[in-house]
Amino acid sequence: MSRSRRADAARAGSSRASGVRPAAAGGGRSGVQTLVVAADEAGMRIDRFFAARFPGLSFSHIQRIVRKGEVRVDGRRTQPGARLAAGQVVRVPPLEPLAPPPRANATQAERDRAFLRSITLYEDADVLVLNKPEGLAVQGGSGTAHHLDAMLDALRGRAADAQRPRLVHRLDKDTAGCLLVAKTRFAAAALARTFRSRAARKIYWALVAGVPKPRQGRISTFLAKEERAQESIMRVAAHGEKGASHAVTYYAVIDTAARQLSWVSLKPVTGRTHQLRAHMAHIGHPIVGDQKYFNRENWTLPGGIQNRLHLLARRIVVPHPRHGTIDVSAPLPPHMQQSWNLLGFDASRYDPIMAAPED
Repeated sequence: MSRSRRADAARAGSSRASGVRPAAAGGGRSGVQTLVVAADEAGMRIDRFFAARFPGLSFSHIQRIVRKGEVRVDGRRTQPGARLAAGQVVRVPPLEPLAPPPRANATQAERDRAFLRSITLYEDADVLVLNKPEGLAVQGGSGTAHHLDAMLDALRGRAADAQRPRLVHRLDKDTAGCLLVAKTRFAAAALARTFRSRAARKIYWALVAGVPKPRQGRISTFLAKEERAQESIMRVAAHGEKGASHAVTYYAVIDTAARQLSWVSLKPVTGRTHQLRAHMAHIGHPIVGDQKYFNRENWTLPGGIQNRLHLLARRIVVPHPRHGTIDVSAPLPPHMQQSWNLLGFDASRYDPIMAAPED
């Protein structure tokens, strides 16, 4: 490759895509560009590389263009599972454009509908599973006007007897991932029974400080709310203490980075407020970016990792209100994907927590 072409490729690679259709690069046909594999992307599968660089693309589309030979690595065809090396040049074909953003003069309901559709992971006549972004509140509260619950009004049909979708469970504002919504009263009642009986399985991924010992275990405590000057937190409490509730979490270490950080899978049996965050802090391995519960003194955030909560509601498995099972997984949010790339974690790695007991 000529020096000038390699320089063009390097400039193209230095700008990470964010789900928009790429601009043309070099002298190729319109929409074609070349990207250089960065050092922190070495060892990534080509399909995961595309998922990280172009989060707006569907995974099936990525697999298709790779298998058809439209993606080239150093000028050669490749396979979805092939792993990349730093400095390799990836040819990116014209990509499917994302749905156009709502018109500037669109009504708020139209904008809300468009946004909700853009984060939908699964939908049928009864149920909706959303990929809640990190930083977006699920419900309103003091000083919170912008939240998902208010947006659900936009999905109500126009018929006189149209039903408003309603939340089935909650996620913290800074937690990303799978959020289950009932579209009908029938589904809401059925799913509420499912959660009360603890028949719903929820799997979370987190990046935590240090390496838990043992690498798989069970955390069982009582948690109680404690009011502080500016905020409230959940603290470990004694059995029988007023306001204390029993909380149980299973955890498993999936991978580690230099014994400084661990990728942990978490399975809450109970659903207490801030349960996972409080439990990981309790065993001495708080979640990276947790502004409330990170309690390690003199701990320095590794370079390249954003100081944002690294907690993802990765997967939800529940009986469908009418038939079968709902089993949906959410991708890593951008700040966690960046950390996974930097640390060399492979998101397709086996997750042992699925075999954990239910109680």
